[in-house]
Amino acid sequence: MWTILQQIFPYAIVYTIPLLITALGGLFSERSGVVNIGLEGLMVVGAFSGALVIFRMQELWPNKPIILWIGLLIAMLIGALFSLLHAFASINLSANQIISGTAINMIAGALTIFLARNITGSGNIRIGRGVLPADIPWLSDIPILGNLLFTKTYWTTWVVLIILALSAYVLYRMPFGLRLRACGENPQAAEAAGINVRRMRYIGVMISGAYAGLGGAIIIVTYSGEFSGTVAGLGFLALAALIFGQWKPLGILGATLFFGFASTIANVSQVIPSLAVFPPVILKVFPYVVTLIALVLFSKSSQAPKAAGEPFDSGKR
Repeated sequence: MWTILQQIFPYAIVYTIPLLITALGGLFSERSGVVNIGLEGLMVVGAFSGALVIFRMQELWPNKPIILWIGLLIAMLIGALFSLLHAFASINLSANQIISGTAINMIAGALTIFLARNITGSGNIRIGRGVLPADIPWLSDIPILGNLLFTKTYWTTWVVLIILALSAYVLYRMPFGLRLRACGENPQAAEAAGINVRRMRYIGVMISGAYAGLGGAIIIVTYSGEFSGTVAGLGFLALAALIFGQWKPLGILGATLFFGFASTIANVSQVIPSLAVFPPVILKVFPYVVTLIALVLFSKSSQAPKAAGEPFDSGKR
């Protein structure tokens, strides 16, 4: 059992990190009062933008590590800008947020594939070199934990964990976080206290777009290496992790780690002898079955923001 865990854990972390940062973005959006099921599309946009920027820059300046940083930052920027479509429809036009998010998913997939085909001729964009895993000096020598956490790790993992810690601090220890959460719980009371609810909701949605874009780009620079027009449903899995984690940063961390393990079992089972004895079809559907079971078990005790999904009508009491 310990041997299996040692084999699976590094892969699980790799799958967990894009889920974690994307679900964290959904947290900001929903805490502001806007449901964002367009996370899948925003991840696709981020993956496309990051892959395109890195691909073009590596042609000009090969083997420059800063190119990966630039690609991730551009993916965040494009994700934030693309999320404005959802923000405008949901906040200014009071559109149904589920329909708006679905439209984002459809537009993102079609647009990025169209652009990729016109740019490369094949619809795929492959980068030359991504983030390479490395051992962390001294920490990788720690018994047990060193092999699990600090051996063959990507620096993107630690960047996302730092973002998680900063996001939790901002949400629960800073005035901005209090205002954002107030807009998702009781926007009328927040407006009466002098908070610009529409602006806060725009910021929440844009943060979700930036984080989801980063999640999509991380997939490209770590285990994928190629944009192919999809992120294999990870955006929807991030939404499930958001619900499973009860809209709390630490809960989301635990939920995404759980789903990361489930996805790992499905994707690397055939190269691990202890798991190869199970029929592949069972292991492939395993993460989705686990997701459905988790949602059924935890949906009744849901602690979603009270005003999430409700259009805000200024002046209404």
